[in-house]
Amino acid sequence: MSLDVSPTLLEKAERGEVDDAEFVACVRESLPYAWEVITTVIADLEVTKDGFADHETPPPSEAERGQLLRALASDAIRGGLERHFGVKLAFQNCHRVGAFRPAADGTVDTDRYRAFISPRGQLLNQSPELRDC
Repeated sequence: MSLDVSPTLLEKAERGEVDDAEFVACVRESLPYAWEVITTVIADLEVTKDGFADHETPPPSEAERGQLLRALASDAIRGGLERHFGVKLAFQNCHRVGAFRPAADGTVDTDRYRAFISPRGQLLNQSPELRDC
C-alpha cells in the first residue's frame, strides 16, 4: 500500500468527497521522505531566477526510494502535489526530481524543461551506480 488512508478519508473517497487538501495531507503523512524531497525542491525553486530547481541526491535506503517512486509515478499523487505547490514536477531515474515554475496559463514550455524530460536528458543522467536503483 502506498498511502496510509484513514478510515474517515476512505469513507469520504467512497462517497466521492475528497478534496486536494485532504489528499495532499494524506500524501504528506504517508510518504514523509518524498514530501521532504519535494518541499526542498519547491523551496529551492522559490529562490531561483530561472524557474527551475532539482534534487539529485540518491535516497538513503530502498524504503525512501520507494516513497519517491510512489509519489512521482502516480499521476494522482504527482498531480495533487503540482496543484498544491503550483509547479510542474518532472522525474528522472529513481531519485532526480525537477520542479519548474509554470507560465500564467499553467504550461511549462522552456528549453530547460524540454531538455530535462527528453530522451537525451534521460540518457545523459545515467551512470553505472544507478543501474539497479
